[in-house]
Amino acid sequence: MRIQIVLNPNAGSADEIEAIRATLQRHLPEALIRETAHPGDAQRFAREALAAGAEVIVAAGGDGTLNEVVNGLADDFGRACLGLLPLGTGNDFARTINIPAELEAACAILRANQRRAVDVVRVQSDRTRYFINVSAGGFTGLVDEKLTDEIKKSWGPLAYLRSAAEALPEMVAYEATISFDDQPPQRMRVYSVVVANARYAGGGIPVAPQAEIDDGLLDVLIVPAASLPALVIVAAQILLGQHTDSDQVIMRRARRVAVASQPGMWFNADGELVGNQPATFEVVPRALQVIVGPPPDD
Repeated sequence: MRIQIVLNPNAGSADEIEAIRATLQRHLPEALIRETAHPGDAQRFAREALAAGAEVIVAAGGDGTLNEVVNGLADDFGRACLGLLPLGTGNDFARTINIPAELEAACAILRANQRRAVDVVRVQSDRTRYFINVSAGGFTGLVDEKLTDEIKKSWGPLAYLRSAAEALPEMVAYEATISFDDQPPQRMRVYSVVVANARYAGGGIPVAPQAEIDDGLLDVLIVPAASLPALVIVAAQILLGQHTDSDQVIMRRARRVAVASQPGMWFNADGELVGNQPATFEVVPRALQVIVGPPPDD
């Protein structure tokens, strides 16, 4: 295989970058390694690797690096396979596809080259962007704004909760219009809208525990505006993955979801902010081949 690795040396667990380079060279000696230095580098490197005929393009970093690489592949998702070496603090998509955080084990999975065709989500807002994990708007989008690199490094897996506490005083309710597929739009007052292709966000929070990455459907979680005590209960349910049957949230599935609100709701795609304009999410079914780990019971 012709492999190119897009390595983010500033990813959450990439403190010992020399050791990481040595591990990559030992396990994947044929791979070309390019290291990012600025935002946008990973997307550009992936696009250039695609044009150069790379068969496997590997995102070695956190969820933001993964998102940039996915967008770099958007010129033609069918021309290369995506690999993942999870070096960040969240590594949420890696959880869904069973890629371990331990680097040598993740390299072994790349070598095994077990592939799965997964859905990609196109979101059109103030610009067009693609993602394969989760997009969150409203309160959850505000939490992502607070989730700085410093907080990630200091708080590790608890970084999302730390940022949620900081964002709570700024929480607002949104007058939203939401439509699913070709159904009539629904008007509702909400705190947050989460559009999920995969299962986890915020460093392992199971926002869509029943999501499948190849079913051609989006799992949509809507948190209606409620009292603060009710919101605390909802937050606890979501943290435990026990919200799918809760009467405090709305869960829907659709191929296409459109959201408009007042005030404008900031959305992110895999942690990368994409704007606060009306947003339309649409599945591109099984568009991308991804190297995955074995099922948990194997």
